Amino acid sequence: MKTYVPKVDKNTKKWFIVDAEGKTLGRIAAKIASVLRGKHTPQFATDMDMGDFVVVVNAEKIHFTGKKGSDKIYYHHTGYIGGIKGISLGKLLETKPEEAIKKAVWGMLPSGPLARDMFSKLKVYAGPNHPHEAQKPLPLQ
Repeated sequence: MKTYVPKVDKNTKKWFIVDAEGKTLGRIAAKIASVLRGKHTPQFATDMDMGDFVVVVNAEKIHFTGKKGSDKIYYHHTGYIGGIKGISLGKLLETKPEEAIKKAVWGMLPSGPLARDMFSKLKVYAGPNHPHEAQKPLPLQ
């Protein structure tokens, strides 16, 4: 019995557009991560980048439940002694709304070089305009 190995063709990648206005952050991030991995296609393989491109617009109008705006803190370290910094989800949405969606999707992808390739196919914009009209993105349900 032969093992089926799908072929990855860069020209068959589709483009999807997601309007994040009024959507819940975690639910939309899970759907985006699934499309970036390629789990929506019948030719899904865990060791290959089978996913499609995703354009997210209106990131500044994303919604989250509960008290996550003040309680959820994103930490990073500057590399200096005592250099741990934190920013709440509410403040992150005010300053850089694209980063909130990117951080949520990044946490839902597997770790490693393959995930970095998948993540590079995510394009997030705070407002309703994006420069990817030439790719004719399809709306994602």
